[in-house]
Amino acid sequence: MKVLLDRYSDDGVQTLGRLYVVNDNGFILYECDSLELPWKDNKPNISCIPQGRYKVVKRRSPKYDDHFHIQGVEDRSYILIHPANFVYQLRGCIAVGMDLVDINNDDVIDITNSKNTVLELLKILPSEFFIEITNH
Repeated sequence: MKVLLDRYSDDGVQTLGRLYVVNDNGFILYECDSLELPWKDNKPNISCIPQGRYKVVKRRSPKYDDHFHIQGVEDRSYILIHPANFVYQLRGCIAVGMDLVDINNDDVIDITNSKNTVLELLKILPSEFFIEITNH
């Protein structure tokens, strides 16, 4: 099984992408949208992480309940895949959801159905896997 995150837009405010879970035969088992901070040289709290291949483990915390922890990001810690709807809720983590729309009418794209999307990913992904992040 492969997990791929294809980033296709970075407007300096946010980075938008598409996350795919693909089986060994190349069949897409699941796909969803992603929302991240813009690229700002991997600076903590204001930048998305660099493209690359990272180990991911399932994790539980009081703040996010069950979610995913991306490990091995150079000069960064606690990069998570967790529920969020707005880019201002992120500090370098990745939010996933089912649609990209301007929820609060501030002219910035937001992500919808994030909690349910994380729950779906928790069901289908193993406790440890690798994610490949690319810029389209």
